[in-house]
Amino acid sequence: MRGENAPDLSLRGEESREELLIHLWGVADAHQADPAQVEPSARAALERARRTRDVELRVIALRALAWTHRVRLETDTARALLDDAVETARRHRLTEVEGAARVSRAYVRQELGDLAGARRDLDRALRDPAPGVGGPERRRAVGRALLARSVLDHNAGRLVDAERGYRRVLDSPDLQVGTAVVAGNNLAMVLSERAAYTDALRAVEQAVRLAQDAGPAMLAPALQTRAWIKVRAGRLGSGMRDFERASAVYSEAGIPLGEYFTEYADAMTDLRLLPEAVAAAGRAEDEFDRLGLPLLALEAGLRRARVLLLSGDLDGAARAGAALRRAAEKQRRDRWRDQAVLVEVEAVFLGGAADSDQATEVRKVASRLVRAGDLSAAVDAHVLAGRLADARGEVAHGLESYTEAARLAVDGAVPVRVKGRIAAARAALLRSDAEGAVRQCDTGLRDLAVHRDSLPTVELRALASGHGAELGAIGLEVLHRSSTPGRVLAWMERTRALALAGRLPVQAPVTAPPVATVDENRVLSSDWHDVARASRTRGTPWSLARLRAGLEGRVLVELGGHSGRLVAVVVDGPRSRIVELGPEQDVADHLRALVFALRRLANPRGAAAADAARVSAELRLDALSRALVSPLGVGTDDELVVVPVGVLHGVPWSALHAGPVSLAPSASLWRRTADWARDDRTGQVLVAGPDLVGAREEVAALRRTYPAAQVLDARDATSDAVVRALEGADIAHLACHGSLRADSPMFSSISLADGRLTVQELHAAGAAPRRLVLASCHSGADVAFAGDEVLGFVSSLLSRGTAGVVASIAAVPDVEVVDLMLALHRRLAAGQTMARALHGARGEIDRDTPAGFVNWCTFSAHGAA
Repeated sequence: MRGENAPDLSLRGEESREELLIHLWGVADAHQADPAQVEPSARAALERARRTRDVELRVIALRALAWTHRVRLETDTARALLDDAVETARRHRLTEVEGAARVSRAYVRQELGDLAGARRDLDRALRDPAPGVGGPERRRAVGRALLARSVLDHNAGRLVDAERGYRRVLDSPDLQVGTAVVAGNNLAMVLSERAAYTDALRAVEQAVRLAQDAGPAMLAPALQTRAWIKVRAGRLGSGMRDFERASAVYSEAGIPLGEYFTEYADAMTDLRLLPEAVAAAGRAEDEFDRLGLPLLALEAGLRRARVLLLSGDLDGAARAGAALRRAAEKQRRDRWRDQAVLVEVEAVFLGGAADSDQATEVRKVASRLVRAGDLSAAVDAHVLAGRLADARGEVAHGLESYTEAARLAVDGAVPVRVKGRIAAARAALLRSDAEGAVRQCDTGLRDLAVHRDSLPTVELRALASGHGAELGAIGLEVLHRSSTPGRVLAWMERTRALALAGRLPVQAPVTAPPVATVDENRVLSSDWHDVARASRTRGTPWSLARLRAGLEGRVLVELGGHSGRLVAVVVDGPRSRIVELGPEQDVADHLRALVFALRRLANPRGAAAADAARVSAELRLDALSRALVSPLGVGTDDELVVVPVGVLHGVPWSALHAGPVSLAPSASLWRRTADWARDDRTGQVLVAGPDLVGAREEVAALRRTYPAAQVLDARDATSDAVVRALEGADIAHLACHGSLRADSPMFSSISLADGRLTVQELHAAGAAPRRLVLASCHSGADVAFAGDEVLGFVSSLLSRGTAGVVASIAAVPDVEVVDLMLALHRRLAAGQTMARALHGARGEIDRDTPAGFVNWCTFSAHGAA
């Protein structure tokens, strides 16, 4: 968070006292805010004040010198200098300069975690105008104090108050340049937090323009803020260039790069590039340690620990949290100790090992955070305390913590309000109020839908959906026990692949109907307006009856999860049913072993190893079929439309069922692909990527099936050429190396002549052939996010208008896959759907060979075409 501004104190010879005071009062309106220039000038002024016993000059020089230490992150030194300045001014009744010094000290106190002390300084600065001081000087002083108070609100999570304060500062008359830079910069941050990116960029552009002449200490953070906002707004290339420029400005001015690495870590987290985020936060931590800045090292360490928690590295997060707790206790930093406790305990709790002492400690932490005014952290702490009590059967403590979290969250930002709804729903369950729990989940998901639809990138929308994952699970847990299959399916669709659906209009909120009164054939979105928001095709509300008609004899199987268990809704002609399946962890264990066995078969090291891997793979396939397909009660030859959830997106569904199978991120999106499948397109595109012998053979053989096809070989298949060719094609075939980024699937890629083409680039280009075959490793391995979101090549293409995709969930043998592809395309050229063509082609595979078995297992069809 940006704070107060810097002076230009270059002493030009022996100025008159009046000139020097005027010059020193430029502390908040600097045009050369470079600490390297300011410090010697401030020290010279301090020496002159000592020599002449000029108290006012001494106070102003102390304030300026403190600023130079604060810019260099030497916060304790800055605090000591400002304590001296405030006390000196108070003793000599220099009210005006005392107020300025108090505002400066308020910033430093915030950075040291003393929020109450910062507020006292600001209250005093605003309350005590200097005798006889008015007009522009008084207005500028008030502006500085209001800015500092807005920063305080911002840091405490009171974003509405912070935004109001920043706007009030910017609307003030006689606004000084430095104040305008900081207020504009921080306003842009707040606007970005609520996804008002156009306004945020407008505000930060103005801040950058003003900062150009205000020195590196102002310009670098403004550039950094602009970079962060651009990345969040989806302007990745421009944002990364701004990060590079900010880094150069910091380095040229000799300002430590710790804060730069901190912001960079935040940007990488937003892009779901979690290893990069962990590395950047670690570099910030190391930088602050090197400089002897233990407090800022603590903050960077907390960032790293939270990213470890987000990435699922529970052991790493718990270890980091414990180490940070000890460091904070050693430094006597209570606020940071409390934050470290929350990370450590949450990681331990998610790992299943929290104890009663930790539950008690978290309740105490929550109370301290409430007193400190840290809204967001207080809500997190109370929710965690409620979970800990709930898990131990301590109903009274759980109710108390959940209720307090819900109360505190009412005025917070959307993610905070969603946590409040989770807490309220959990409290309702503890009171045995199932309907109340569903109402809280409904309200929270509606609130989240509005927020998610305002976000500009798929990654941010998917991450936003994660905030509602628990709301969806709670609602499903209640409804699957007491409601109709239609309503359970409707609820599942509320949290399926909505990040891919774009920004659709949201109706006004309505009251949820009673659990047992919903006719499953009615228009589900008429009363539950967010049900299957992605399913509205060209403005037409979606209904279960319409979905049944669109299935045209297929059987829909949509899976969900709650409390660690799997459940399915099966829509089979006029009948529908809810099927309990069993523990999700059992399926995950079998799947992990299967993927390992397939990897060994794709690259066998001898006959014995291949035989052992084959036995393991078949055992795991049988276990998965018994767990996921046998309980469904579907016919052996039925054609299935499967909507997986979570880890089930990695299951080789075609190998579990004897009939044709197609997959989709949601039933709503599958229904849209059925409409798109009727698009009348012509033309075929065949692409051979570099460094694949099989790809050249494959494309050459496919030319006999598609003699008029456009062909891009390993030399011609550049990213631009491929994207242009895909647009408007009826069918495209890409035979390329594939690379999966499981932590950030939008950065998964295929290798082309000029490098890698990422999912993000393909999605941004909007290239969407009617049907696409991705004959590359891992191309079908879309990654599930919390909140039932799924991202990757397949889901991105389906959301952009592709009606059918064939892709693999794992590595595939290069040369041996050619026969499967030829058999597939013969059937596609004859007019079969992807699912039926793949089913027939798989039937021709020689499964006795390791390569044939891998290809038989790993390819799946997606969409309706």
